[in-house]
Amino acid sequence: MTYFLPETDAVSTAARGLALTHPDTIAVHDAPLHLTARSPHPDRRVALVSGGGSGHEPLHTGLLGRGGLDAVCPGQVFASPHNRQIYEASRATAKRDGVLLIVKNYTGDVINFRIAAERLRHDGIPVASVLVDDDLATDIADSATGRRGTAATVVVEKLLGAAADRGATLEELAALGSRIVSRSRSLAVAARAQTSPTTGVPAFDLPAGILEYGVGIHGERGVRTMARPPVDTLVRQMTDELLAALPPGRDEVLALVNGLGATTGLELHSVSALLVDLLAERGVRTALVVPGTYTSALDMAGFSLTLTRLEEGWTDLWDADTGTPLTFPKCVGAADPGPAVQPPTAAPAAAEQGHGSRAVLDRYALIVTQVRDNLTRLDQLVGDGDFGDNLAGGVRRAVRRADETGVEGTAALAHVFLDEVGGTSGPLFGLLFQHLAAVSPVDGRAPSLPALADATSAALAAIRRVGGAAPGDCTLVDALASAADTLASPPPEAADAPLTCAAEAAVRGALATATLRARRGRASYVGDHAVGVPDPGALAVALLYTALADVHEPATATRLPAPGHITAH
Repeated sequence: MTYFLPETDAVSTAARGLALTHPDTIAVHDAPLHLTARSPHPDRRVALVSGGGSGHEPLHTGLLGRGGLDAVCPGQVFASPHNRQIYEASRATAKRDGVLLIVKNYTGDVINFRIAAERLRHDGIPVASVLVDDDLATDIADSATGRRGTAATVVVEKLLGAAADRGATLEELAALGSRIVSRSRSLAVAARAQTSPTTGVPAFDLPAGILEYGVGIHGERGVRTMARPPVDTLVRQMTDELLAALPPGRDEVLALVNGLGATTGLELHSVSALLVDLLAERGVRTALVVPGTYTSALDMAGFSLTLTRLEEGWTDLWDADTGTPLTFPKCVGAADPGPAVQPPTAAPAAAEQGHGSRAVLDRYALIVTQVRDNLTRLDQLVGDGDFGDNLAGGVRRAVRRADETGVEGTAALAHVFLDEVGGTSGPLFGLLFQHLAAVSPVDGRAPSLPALADATSAALAAIRRVGGAAPGDCTLVDALASAADTLASPPPEAADAPLTCAAEAAVRGALATATLRARRGRASYVGDHAVGVPDPGALAVALLYTALADVHEPATATRLPAPGHITAH
């Protein structure tokens, strides 16, 4: 969020900070504000000048220097630079063959760059322009404005920078730039608006679970609003629309996966992998995938995809060395690299038969899916907020493993949580599932009460040995100990419903953690802030015993509260 911009002269202060960071590369000039490259390539015959509203960093300043731009003209946040900035920057950097202006297709940018071009021509300086208009969302037949200019600007500036260093003429650069633009299309989505520097709040409201599809880089809302689909579905839709819009040619593309300001590297790299797989399925070779934040919209939470259908020699231009603040990956070794990660060999199904119940796994998967968001919210109050996703992801993988290998339910849970689920709680739950799997009959019947009591007690002992927690420390042990005690010494009312009584005890133990001051786990780091919040791990244990009761004692399991009520605290 934009909490830390100076109240006045934020753009010029940021420009000065960039020049201080790269003193051998960048010079900053006032009155009017513009930045220039200190050491352009000596073979350049044409200066490359670009710019636009601030708030899109690292565009354009990240491409300032050898192998990139000669001058950049930053406007105020989301506002075009003044024509005088462009004119003075161009006069200061013009080469013997003149100046090429690289302009994003926004009305203010177009007008001010055109005025600057007229002034340069009046001075006898040769000038040409490349208009970047890659945004597919604004490809509207009856629009006089045309497509907006967005993240393909990065590709244009990088390739033209390399061509300029090779001594290309003004006409050659203008033609190449127009060709790159014509073969590039972009689409952007957002889950949260950028923070307005003026008001300090998001520029528009977007409910949870809703996406703006087709947003612009100035914080414009999308062309439509949609319920957020799974990310692979979203990337597939965007990919298909982009491919359909590209002109025909070689089935080889450069793919830019661009963050809009608040999107993590983890997300961008995940989207990159999905995108490359989808392109390969459609017979398109990805010469290079470039994930990162290159054209932001302040701190908007979203991303854009840009595809450029490559022509002969363009990968060589991309691979050319640069001396700019931004560095770029190269196209080396991109030809059909195959899967980056080899899937593990599945364990033989026959060795796993005889453990657990698939019905329990399916019921637990349904419950966890229903309460994942609640568990996440609780974990955000006392920890790092990843518990709901970790638990749900592990259970989903266990279902998939059971489907693919025939492994019984709790055995699949044990394998996945011990071997694949990270964090603190994942392997601890793996120990619990391992002990339960050992006593699960093959025919789907409930485990015998003595066997289940022994397994629960053994799991409790193992988890305590590993984690060191005791009842009262506000961890999953509190719920598990309550279940173990009830199974080991069932009360009289448990005669016909021992699993239901054990689940009830686990629920009480889990909810009671809200009254405790945590002594173990991440909640212990936040002290009294955790008081009043039940431990998410304890709730997950209670839900597991609830699933056991639901499957094996459905008549009495109706006494248990609904899963949402258990976690709605």
